[in-house]
Amino acid sequence: MKKITRREALKIAALAGGSVLLPVALQNRGYAQRTDERVEPFTLGFRTPPVLSPVRSDSTTDYYQITMQRANVEILPGRTTEIWGYNGTFPGPTIKQRQNRRSVVRFINNVGVPTSAHLHGMASLPQYDGYAEDLIPQGYYKDYTYPNSTAATLWYHDHALGQTSFNVYMGLAGMYIVQDDNELNLPLPKDDYDIPLIIQDKIFASNGSLIFDDQAQHSLMGDVITVNGVPWPRMEVANRKYRFRVLNTSVSRSYKLALSTGDDLIVIGTDAGLMSAPVSTRDMRIGMAERYDLIIDFSRYSIGTQVVLQNLGPPNNDNTGNTNKIMRFDVVRQQSDNSSIPSTLRNIQFIPESSAVRTRDFTFEQGGNPLWVINGNGWDRNAIDANPQLEEVEIWRLHNNSGLWFHPVHLHLIDAQILDRNGQPPFGYERGLKDVFYVGENETVRIIGRFRPQIGKYMYHCHNMVHEDHDMMRQFEVGQGGIDPLSAPAQPLPAPSL
Repeated sequence: MKKITRREALKIAALAGGSVLLPVALQNRGYAQRTDERVEPFTLGFRTPPVLSPVRSDSTTDYYQITMQRANVEILPGRTTEIWGYNGTFPGPTIKQRQNRRSVVRFINNVGVPTSAHLHGMASLPQYDGYAEDLIPQGYYKDYTYPNSTAATLWYHDHALGQTSFNVYMGLAGMYIVQDDNELNLPLPKDDYDIPLIIQDKIFASNGSLIFDDQAQHSLMGDVITVNGVPWPRMEVANRKYRFRVLNTSVSRSYKLALSTGDDLIVIGTDAGLMSAPVSTRDMRIGMAERYDLIIDFSRYSIGTQVVLQNLGPPNNDNTGNTNKIMRFDVVRQQSDNSSIPSTLRNIQFIPESSAVRTRDFTFEQGGNPLWVINGNGWDRNAIDANPQLEEVEIWRLHNNSGLWFHPVHLHLIDAQILDRNGQPPFGYERGLKDVFYVGENETVRIIGRFRPQIGKYMYHCHNMVHEDHDMMRQFEVGQGGIDPLSAPAQPLPAPSL
């Protein structure tokens, strides 16, 4: 009989406390099957996650409070689903901040399992980066400080060791937007026309419960596509330009976005903010944890036009049923539009290859035990794979020798740029600064980055969260003598006032 690992035991304990159904491997095929009843795509209304207001503010800092908790919500019409959400919602509330204005975010754990909060894309100090072993137990809280040094579309999500895929799948994900004066002064669509699209696939049982099936620790592929927590929503739009901040929070699924009309998507931003110039593309791939800011110009369509945001289904995803569509835009009204898309968005100083002081190689592959490894190794908090010094530039070659898997590789702390894929230039829409790099089947992707703004230990890993959990995550250290990531542990409740 297969021995249950410590991580599987933790998962079983978590599941036992709620209405979540186990995968086959952990219940001897005794779990309820996926529901045969399907939500008809484009019958449910689109909604936008609420924006979180600070608890208080002073001259330099805004203070926020978020409670991780279980909640019963209606995702499928007429059925109730238990989710684990930030403030009890899926996705969590959006935080909007200004560049260089500090945030302190208090995360309170009332969800029943250990968690760790990672603000993905933020150059946080090590003790506030959501280190995988820096856990917040049930009944504890932790205050995280964020410098908001980069204007970009970021997101916050769980990062608990061995539990990330499950905790994020249950709903622990939300968007975090930082804006600067340059972006706000551009004539891009703003306010009600600047919209988050948070995509995540789900598996539901007939009673509405979520099924977590990671296919023997390989990948989780849902057959229901949600946007902002709504299955295949229908959004009513005016015949004008909209900006969409697209975030893929799926555990294992990537998407290839395209409009049913065949018209271009206009890409203006990547993971780390605005590109230097807009890029038009008929379709584009978005891996897990990647973010792209898009402009869709509905002014070319007459009132009554329906435009589907499609998923053309990249390789090695389970592309079945209605996973070939994401949402629909219905052009329902006429409206004036004073927005435009500048030919120059911002000045990005790209790093020349000649600045690199060294090149490193990292191979992402299927192992034995652990199942997923980097250069043959799984997670070890005492191991350091690379030790660049502060402000040094390095080239990392990310290798994937398999034709059966793709690995979106995330580096904490830094933003970098893609030099090439198998010696060929990156896609046009990838030519901005990024923190997630889609390493496709049988691909070698070269990236270049400067290691700053501070010293310390930081993780890098595959963002197929099932792979990350089992055990495709390692760490690097910038310089020496940085702050210990475990030096600011969570504290027991009750918490003092923020």
